[in-house]
Amino acid sequence: MINGIGRGQYPLVRSSAPRRVCDLETWAASGVPLLRDPREFVLELHQRHLPQPGTVVLAVLDASHRLNASASFAPRPRHTDGWQHRNALLTHLRQITPHDLRRASPSRTAVLLRCREGAAGWTAQDGAWMWALQDAAALHGLRCGSYITLAPAGWQILGDGRNGRTPHAGSWADGPVHTVTELPPRSALDSARGQRPLRQAERPWAPARVAAIEPGRRTGTG
Repeated sequence: MINGIGRGQYPLVRSSAPRRVCDLETWAASGVPLLRDPREFVLELHQRHLPQPGTVVLAVLDASHRLNASASFAPRPRHTDGWQHRNALLTHLRQITPHDLRRASPSRTAVLLRCREGAAGWTAQDGAWMWALQDAAALHGLRCGSYITLAPAGWQILGDGRNGRTPHAGSWADGPVHTVTELPPRSALDSARGQRPLRQAERPWAPARVAAIEPGRRTGTG
């Protein structure tokens, strides 16, 4: 035995690939609840957060599948493991909504939208975020909902095949120029519905936008 390694054994090789990944087949078979109106839901999230590539938008739906709370943030580029992504999601879930761990069964649903470059299909990093969403939702007492990619070709809900051309990863540039650390102007939709303006919540490593949503107000998700 040399340095604790027996004959015929090999040391573990460090890999840059994420260690905690949910593959697309497993995800599709996990019984994720379908969004009732995905096109309107994606448009609403985009209007609220104007995500650029590299931004993640986390949303919570109530028992009636209406948007209850949401936040967007830019994770650290070096964080590629599902465990790190899960910790980031938990941090933002705790900022925007109380947990439901005392309930016998989950009544609310966590949904994730990831704006990124590349093709709309599944990637290993999408798999890491899927794993993170599943674990973070369970630890916060929520159901795990849809995983959506926002790529240059448009949006797609991975696992159920629904997609559209707009909005896409470059749609943020169609509006006023701003960075992810700034709050976007209130959209015409928000003004028409009399909703409160967005408020900002910042973390040292991940500036975020948190959308304040009035309880019980319909937001086009159901």
